[in-house]
Parts: sequence; structure tokens; C-alpha cells
Amino acid sequence: MNLSDQLTATVADELAQCGVTEAVISPGLHSGLLASALYRHPGLRLHVRIDERSAGFLALGLARASGRPVAVACTSGTAAANLHPAVLEARHARVPLIVITTDRKPVWRGTGANQTTDQVRMFGTSTGFFAELESVPGDEATAGYWRSVLSRTVAAAAGGPVQLNLMLPDPLENTADAGAGQAGVANREPRPRIRVVRSLPEPQALEVPARGVVVVGDAAADPAGAVAFAEQAGWPLLAEPQSGARQGGNAITTYGYLLSHPGFRAVAHPEAVVAVGRAGVNLALLNYLGSVKELIVVDPAEDWADPARTATKVISRLGKPVQERTDPDWLRLWLDADKAALEALDSTLDAGGVTEPRIARDLAAALPPGSLLFAASSMPVRDVERTLRPRGDLRILANRGLSGIDGAVSSAIGAALAHEAETSGRAYALLGDLSLLHDQNGLITGAAPARPDLVIVVVNNNGGGIFSMTPQSEPIDGFETFFGTPHNVRLDAVARAADWPYTRAGSMTELLDAVRAPGPRLVEVVTDRRGNAEFHRFLAGAVGQAISESLTGPAPEAE
Repeated sequence: MNLSDQLTATVADELAQCGVTEAVISPGLHSGLLASALYRHPGLRLHVRIDERSAGFLALGLARASGRPVAVACTSGTAAANLHPAVLEARHARVPLIVITTDRKPVWRGTGANQTTDQVRMFGTSTGFFAELESVPGDEATAGYWRSVLSRTVAAAAGGPVQLNLMLPDPLENTADAGAGQAGVANREPRPRIRVVRSLPEPQALEVPARGVVVVGDAAADPAGAVAFAEQAGWPLLAEPQSGARQGGNAITTYGYLLSHPGFRAVAHPEAVVAVGRAGVNLALLNYLGSVKELIVVDPAEDWADPARTATKVISRLGKPVQERTDPDWLRLWLDADKAALEALDSTLDAGGVTEPRIARDLAAALPPGSLLFAASSMPVRDVERTLRPRGDLRILANRGLSGIDGAVSSAIGAALAHEAETSGRAYALLGDLSLLHDQNGLITGAAPARPDLVIVVVNNNGGGIFSMTPQSEPIDGFETFFGTPHNVRLDAVARAADWPYTRAGSMTELLDAVRAPGPRLVEVVTDRRGNAEFHRFLAGAVGQAISESLTGPAPEAE
């Protein structure tokens, strides 16, 4: 049993020792280890709810009826905020509620790291007691301290809700492509002091080397300027789909696969990187930012994004590049590898039938110019990120501030209404089944004109598909219960209850035909979670082989 397992087991055991018998959990990476411990403990009954707001009120009902403290736990970010209504009710009704908000490690706070916000006393005066625990150092004294804090937490809950902020690693942290520059942080060479250049009236020319990369992420202040900078410098452009910058001849579609390939990484180490906005969709890209020696962050906000904590210079605006020399072979290296990777990507997707990455690729490609596509966080935005060809005539939005799956239906409808009013263009959404169910009340729009010409494509794999993608050295006990979270909900019934026209597509042809039909409309495509994970691994292998051949040439055929 590793350190995290030991400490989460300590939490579960101490809760039970203090008289807690009921626990409620919602699926999430950061809460997964705790969920496993709660599930295994014989003295606790575990309840799973997809929607944290529902989970909070379920725990409230359990505590109110029993008179005993009940624990409710969730992952980080907006998931925790969704517990606030239940916390408020518990505060004023003096219901014994133990709110366990799992969190990322404190080193990621204030850096713009994905799914990281300030969760310290996030419920304000609504919780009378607050404690925060971290899983280091891992010794007997730490375990004793945790037990002491937990016993005090349960005791304090007798007077109303309390918050325990629990900092645990997620299952991705120990992988080779773990995000936010996590690999090698402790052994990183000393870095030069960050130079901060703020509030300049006009964009300033920027002296840059020949071999560099432009990265554009969420909330980029000037995506068009980033595209122009990359083309002027002769650098590859690695732009997340919702950044608005994945366009032009320098844009690289398959950068995630390229940066996950050791051979390509070895020959594609840049002299500098210019990062505009906040990258966070692709873990391999974040790891890449953690390895560069010069990172120029372009961000006008005071809390500039630097999730890899490798920034050497921070500027507010991006001017023109000034270079002593150029290196056309540098850009050619990226473009050639991207071309080879795309060919393998397309051929594998075309032969694979109805798969989740193919749905994302073909949907985005089929949308008419001037359209808007809202992609839910979790797998939909990642599949778009892996497959989207550069195009400047498609607007893509996603809630990537904290990357929550909550509110996706309502956000898509709001974006569609605004887009329709401003451009008369059509709007589309690509959601997972959990995103739809988390906000199914958003389908209730009332009378016109509250319902726009919006086609919602729902990829239904009956649960949390992204969790099947996480590497596991050994099976997690109860994985399907609190990670997979199968719901078995009929989405046609959900659509009918809200009076949304509904179509189920069994092939790519049927899907694209349904998308072309007028909205509003909900289109369901059923996939398999385990099959999806296996296909993603197969796809990565095929693309990786193509990248290897682009670098060294194809292997000779056996005689």
C-alpha cells in the first residue's frame, strides 16, 4: 500500500471510529483515492452521485434524518463550489455535515494550473470549522496528526457543517506525461529570476532565437497576434482549440502526440517558448513547458498563468519577433512530423468505425463556416484538441477556467443564443453523458426565444469515460462504482421530458445527417467506455509509429 492509500485509509477509518456510518462521493480524479478508501471500509456505506449539488443535499438528508454526521466528498474546482447550497442549508439548520473537498497540492495554487483554485475556507462563515491536510511527510507522526484533526472535525460537525480540505495526488501524477511540469520539479536546475514587464502602452518588439514554439491556451488576450507572431518568427504554433488561434500554416494539430514521443522530444527541444493564455488541456504540452529553459509568458492579468512555474519573462502584450537568424529546418521538422502523424491518425480513425475521437474530428470538420462549437470539459474537448484541423472560420468554446463538467448544457445554450444574435450562425455542442446529466435541467428553457438553433451531440458511454484512460499499476477496488459511475439513463426520455427533438445515430453517416437537420435537437451516439480507452491506446500507438518513421524512415521489411 502506497503513502496516499495509507493516508486515505486513515481518513476512512477515523471517520468510522468517530461514528460516521454514511459517506457520499461524486466522481473525480482528485477524489478517487479517497473514494476507494471509503468504498473498502466495512463500517461505511458509500453513496455515489454524479452531480455534486445532488450529493450535498443527499448527505444533508442523511444527516438530518439520522442526527449523525455524514461525510460528503468531491474533486477540486467547481465541483466543490456545487456543495455550497447544501452547506448553507446545513449551517442555518445546524445539520452535522462533513464536507471533504479534495484538492491539488498547494504548490499549484496561483500558477494557473488546471482545475486549481483557492479552496481554503471556500464556504466562508458557513462552515464553523476548517482544516487542511497534505499527504507529506508520510510517517507515523503524519498519520497521527491526520487522526487528531479528523476527530476534531467530526466533533465540530455536531454544531453544523465543517470543511476538510484534503490535498492528494491524482492518478496522473506519476505518469510520464504528467501535467504542469510535475516531472523533475524537485531536481530542476536553478532558474533565472523572472523578469516582469507590465503595463506597456504599446506592444514591444521581442528578441527571440531561431528555434522556438508559440503555445496558445485558454483566455488568450490576442489569439490573432499569436498566430502572426508564429508565422513571422517561423515557429510552430501549438494552439488549443478553444484558444481561437488554431489556424494558419504554422499550426500543428498533433502536438500532443508529438510531445509524448521520446524521439521527437529529443530533437524538438526549443531555445524559447512564448506562451499566450493558459494551456491546460494536454498534459504532454504542460510537461513540455516544464522542461524549457526560457519561457516568455504573455498575459495582461496580474495573476499571470505559469502552471509549469518555468517562466523567465512575463509581458502584457506580444509585439513582433526580432531574430538574428532563422532556421527553416526547425519549422519543417514539426510540419513533416505533423503530416505523418495526421496521416496515421486519419487512416486509423477511418478504419475504426464510430469512435469518440472520430466523432470529434468529423463533427468539427462538417460544421459550416461561421458556426460555434461548445465542447464540454473532460473527454470531448480533449478529443477535439487531438483531432481538430486548423481552421479560422469555426468558433470553439469550452469552460476551461476550472475545467468542470457542470453547467455544460446551460453554457452551450447561452453561447448559442449570443452567437445566433450576433452572427446568425448555427451553434453545436459536443457533450459527454455525465455533462448532460449534470445539467439536464438546463434543457428546460421555457418559451421562445430562449431556445436557440442548437444541436447537442451527446457521446454516451454510460459513465465517466476519462477515468478509464488513467493508467493503473493495479486494479482499483470499486473502480466501476465511483469512477465509472454507470447511470443507465435513457437519454431519449430525458430529451422527451424537456421537449427536445431527439435522434439516435448508429453510424457516422447518421450522425452527420442528424447534425445537418435544423435545431434545437439532441443527438445521441452510444459508445463503449472500455473500448474507447483501448482504441485511444491503439490510436496513440499507430500515430507514434508514424512519428518514429518520419524521424528515421520506415523499418526494412523482413525477408
